[in-house]
Amino acid sequence: MEDVVRMHRQDAPFTNLFVLELANNHWGSVERGKTIIREHARIVRSQKVKAAIKLQFRDVPTFIHKDFRGSQERYVDKTIRTELSKEELGELVKYVSSFGLVTMATPFDETSAGWCQQFNLDVIKLASSDVNDWPLIERIAETRKPVIASSGGASEVDLDNLVLFFENRNIPLAINHCVSLYPTEDEDLQLNEIDYLRNRYPNHVIGLSTHEYKDWQASMFISYAKGARTWERHIDIEDGVNLVSPYCSLPNDLEIWFSAYHTARTMCGADASVRRNIKQEESDYLSKLLRGVYAKRDLSAGHRIDHKSFTQDFYLAIPLQNGQASVRDMLTDVVIGAPIKKDQPLRLSQMAVDASKLPTEGLSTPGE
Repeated sequence: MEDVVRMHRQDAPFTNLFVLELANNHWGSVERGKTIIREHARIVRSQKVKAAIKLQFRDVPTFIHKDFRGSQERYVDKTIRTELSKEELGELVKYVSSFGLVTMATPFDETSAGWCQQFNLDVIKLASSDVNDWPLIERIAETRKPVIASSGGASEVDLDNLVLFFENRNIPLAINHCVSLYPTEDEDLQLNEIDYLRNRYPNHVIGLSTHEYKDWQASMFISYAKGARTWERHIDIEDGVNLVSPYCSLPNDLEIWFSAYHTARTMCGADASVRRNIKQEESDYLSKLLRGVYAKRDLSAGHRIDHKSFTQDFYLAIPLQNGQASVRDMLTDVVIGAPIKKDQPLRLSQMAVDASKLPTEGLSTPGE
């Protein structure tokens, strides 16, 4: 019972959570970041989903070695050009919260992991590149915040160690299947990895962090049916100035994605751990297809229905009439209470329990 309660508690922050990451650190502009948040919050609200806006946290002065501050290496150069101060990041966190959205960030160093704690973020993301960055992981764990980790190119050993680390500390952890190719072609999505992760880590929510760029519906249908229960995409807006990466979702793309989620959820129905509820309309329809029991010959009252001789006395045919015995009814150890003519239906009201077949042990007799 304790394990069930614990698992439920771990599910709560993540189940059916959409993580929307501001792409390219919104080019280092607080105002552009706010516009992206505002435009996508509108779609979140209209589609009635639970969503987090995810920022990227870096303490750039310590994150990049001082001797490489002028480097033209792509990642270093983009990180410097899109740098935001701690105060600016805090302003964006408050803006996200003002829309009732889940607050979330990916910290890339120990200092910015501390900011997650100071800003009291709801969830922390561990990037695929950092699943074995143990100084960072240990600092994130110190916050006691729920964590979503992307699997990216991680080995099985890396993932096992990560899961065990968070389990031992009773910190909620979700694991996203992720292919770190930007954008991702259909043949590289490898959605069967969701099955692998669910089987290997059954006590954790499994999700999908996706970067495909041709279809905002197909991977949702497939991933939901496979059991993914949290999803992540990069989001952006067209402003006529900055180039939108092809794997990013614009507000109208997001609307398609969320609609696909609602459709997938409706089509998949109830929890797979329980038998579905059978609607009365379905039961009524199937009942009309049942074969009814008809007399093959004239039968007298008191005739005993016996399994061995059943086909000599009766046959099965449609339609099943009101009050008629069907193949679903108990057709042995009973007697006929009234005579039946050939080709007439055997009615439930004509069937009586054969007293000779009742157990006698433990029954009282008259005079006792």
